[in-house]
Amino acid sequence: MTDPSRPNSGRRFSELFDYLSLGAWLILVIAVGSTLAMLFWHDEPPVGMPFWTFARPHANQYEPIIERWNAAHPHADPNAPDERVNLLLISGEAMSRRMMSGFLSGTPVADMIEIERGMASQVFSGPIEDVGFVDLTDLLHEEGIYEQINTPSFSPWTTRGRIFGLPHDVHPVLLVYRADIVEAAGIDVTQIETWDDFARVMKPLVQDLDGDGRPDRYPLSMWYSNGALVEVLLLQAGGGLFDADDRLIIDSEINARVMATIIHWTTGPDQIAEDAPEFSASGNKKRLDGFVICSIMPDWLGGVWRTDMPQLKGKLKLMPLPAWEPGGRRTSVWGGTMLGVTKRAPDFDAAWAFAKHLYLSPELAEELFESSGIISPVKSLWDEPFYNEPIPYFSDQPVGRLYIDQAPNVPMRSSSPFNGLALTRVTDAMIDLRKYAEENGVYDVESLIPEALRLLGIARERVERQMKRNVFLGEETEARP
Repeated sequence: MTDPSRPNSGRRFSELFDYLSLGAWLILVIAVGSTLAMLFWHDEPPVGMPFWTFARPHANQYEPIIERWNAAHPHADPNAPDERVNLLLISGEAMSRRMMSGFLSGTPVADMIEIERGMASQVFSGPIEDVGFVDLTDLLHEEGIYEQINTPSFSPWTTRGRIFGLPHDVHPVLLVYRADIVEAAGIDVTQIETWDDFARVMKPLVQDLDGDGRPDRYPLSMWYSNGALVEVLLLQAGGGLFDADDRLIIDSEINARVMATIIHWTTGPDQIAEDAPEFSASGNKKRLDGFVICSIMPDWLGGVWRTDMPQLKGKLKLMPLPAWEPGGRRTSVWGGTMLGVTKRAPDFDAAWAFAKHLYLSPELAEELFESSGIISPVKSLWDEPFYNEPIPYFSDQPVGRLYIDQAPNVPMRSSSPFNGLALTRVTDAMIDLRKYAEENGVYDVESLIPEALRLLGIARERVERQMKRNVFLGEETEARP
């Protein structure tokens, strides 16, 4: 017998169903389901040593090597360290944030992290004892690894005399040119030793092909506001932003001359360069159309061109960069990556063993070159036969050998945390110098140098003000008098 004093539960449920909308019921069901899922779903933790990289091509190259490594290092004993490697691909910006958060606040980071040059400057911005990577300097010398690797390749990963990463690459720079156009014009590139030679020999290629009064062809892809290319040429000339002791050298005579020359190339009646930016549809079209004939090409960029512009196969050749003076350096450097072991790694020996296995292996060197055109920094591998193979894309030249021939000559680079800021200020000065040239009708190099020095002096003062605000580095950031 039903107790009339107790509410009818079925009736109350029916009234509740009528009261709530279908959408509200859907939200309620999802909430209950997700709660139950959180209670009963136990995700398996990742196995092995975490390894972060920002570059998808690198991850693709590493995966088969890591599979074999993991197969050779099974985790049979739960009481022993797990030496397997767990590779994780993270976008560069996200990885940089996670890495620096971990280093500064103690949140988890990977045992091994692969970073590029721009990220390294963040890592090195504080006291050397607070760098989040293990100092490898002594180990590199004790194990004979330092002598095996191209010495300039260590420079971006070295701060205050200590090395914090294994170099992934060398990234020497050559000049690529449209051989079909150059040779059809009867131009002999062997006559080119210096940039002055280049301007003289290549100047006939500045042509108005359609009769509209504007050139449709320029010898060089270069632009005054392209900071990356500006730094490449400053380093080649023996200038740059910081010296070997990370002291500011922005306003040097060498930098002023290079700066004035770039403005001379890109402005005025003797212009020989135009803007054809890399990684852009517009820049690629200018190359395909022959609007620009020559480009500055690090080894990795050749791999990009082969993918993005297959139509140029057999039309290109490489040569050393023209020097800034007779007998001068015929290459420079652009880009770079390192692999470091973090101080949070619970088993440094296992992480270090894998890092050496990966970066020093002939297998990776061959894969890097065949897939990306990148040469290894390991000097003992430079005699490998695959570097001598003709590459059809570059008119059957032995591209690997051409880059290796210049690898020992790449300039040293600064790892200063202020390098990016200094380059921005130099680029600002370049823009102001071009404005000065156009407003005053001054385009020759010698007449531009005094104004270039003045603008670089202003740039230096602006960078110095920022450097002095870094209380953590103290005297280590003081600019050279």
